[in-house]
Amino acid sequence: MSFGEWLIFILNSLAFGVGLAMDAFSVSLANGLNDPKMSRKRECVIAGTYAFFQIVMPLIGWFCVHTAAQKFKAFSRFIPWIALLLLCYIGGKMLWEGFHPEDENSAEKVLSVATLLTQGVATSIDALSVGFTIEKLTFPFALTESLIIGLVTFAICMVGLSIGKKFGVKLAGKATVLGGIILIAIGLEIFIKSFL
Repeated sequence: MSFGEWLIFILNSLAFGVGLAMDAFSVSLANGLNDPKMSRKRECVIAGTYAFFQIVMPLIGWFCVHTAAQKFKAFSRFIPWIALLLLCYIGGKMLWEGFHPEDENSAEKVLSVATLLTQGVATSIDALSVGFTIEKLTFPFALTESLIIGLVTFAICMVGLSIGKKFGVKLAGKATVLGGIILIAIGLEIFIKSFL
């Protein structure tokens, strides 16, 4: 690969990373709003979870193209439905918590490990389709592109969490409700975009 081809490859990977990270950024923003006292370690765990799924999903898509392309094409039409259901479920749960605060630790409860993993899948499931666009790459290049996407996602999510935390302090009790609305809106946006 020449220097020019490498440069184009890196720029394409960065562009994919930014594009794919937007849903994870919005969810990070909602999580920051929901827990303005979140520790730096927890921020890294959240951003790392989203980055992990953004690395894995394109590789799964790449693998499917090379092994079971027809089956994956049949499954791909369900991706928007899955994202909509997962994000509406999590967003609805946050709305419920916002309107029915049972105790002060509700922010911790909302972002349990199961919820975080669900968010990770929901925000990265569209990255499965990236496997089709990188199908001509050899595995080392597909892995490199996925790692770049993951690093970009991690950085963007850290920014989203920081912004969310900052405004979460100002919004106090309304932050959980706003976070839930954001998640539901992301689910609807992914779903509607799939029909356009």
